[in-house]
Amino acid sequence: MVELTWHGHSTVWIEDSGTRLLTDPLLRDRLAHLRRRRGPTPRLPAIPDAVLVSHLHADHLDLASLRRLPPDTRLVLPAGAAPLVQRALGASADRYTELAPGEATTVGEVTVTAAPAAHPAGRGPWSRHRAPAIGYLVEGRARTWFAGDTGFFAEMDSLGPLDLALIPVGGWGPTLGPGHLDPQGAAEAARRVAAAWAVPIHYGTFWPIGCDRVRPDRFFQPGDDFARHAHRISPDTRVRVLHPGESLTVPGS
Repeated sequence: MVELTWHGHSTVWIEDSGTRLLTDPLLRDRLAHLRRRRGPTPRLPAIPDAVLVSHLHADHLDLASLRRLPPDTRLVLPAGAAPLVQRALGASADRYTELAPGEATTVGEVTVTAAPAAHPAGRGPWSRHRAPAIGYLVEGRARTWFAGDTGFFAEMDSLGPLDLALIPVGGWGPTLGPGHLDPQGAAEAARRVAAAWAVPIHYGTFWPIGCDRVRPDRFFQPGDDFARHAHRISPDTRVRVLHPGESLTVPGS
């Protein structure tokens, strides 16, 4: 059994076998030109046993949010990301675990394995910091895939079967660039990984200032669109569309 709370965007609280994980924490209501438009400011129920960071983009690796966690909170990062984070947070190197696709670490009672992802590796257009984007496979009483931010990749079919897939179905703006999944593509991803349950993430939380009325369908509809496409493309997958702050319990295999 796995218990989760979606706090919006790619921030998910996951509990499996008594182990508490937090993905891509974005724990504040404003990031540069983005503002939280749905859901409450995240209030974590406890200190996570580890934080899983999928890639360097500021809406996934938010250093200000990491500073809100206790300074000894373990961080699991893509290979090559630790120097950037350590320079910003100034913590001991023992705090960091770097993983490349296929590499694994143990956190409490679960195994965390880095999965491939198809997404830009840089911090931003003017940054020299780079680390290949990854997702994570969490294995305890259930098998959970946190996809991070990704397009299709060749190894996707080999990840399943899964009890739960946390799949990005959109973004934070009126368009999607390469390295993303739209609702129909996310439904195909759920089919490829043979997910028993799927929860859409990475949409409907943050929106650029001044763009409230620009393509509102890109903000509100991706979760429901994903559920509709999954019913057709991956009929064996049960989809639960959550609002930011809502929780779900999924049985394990």
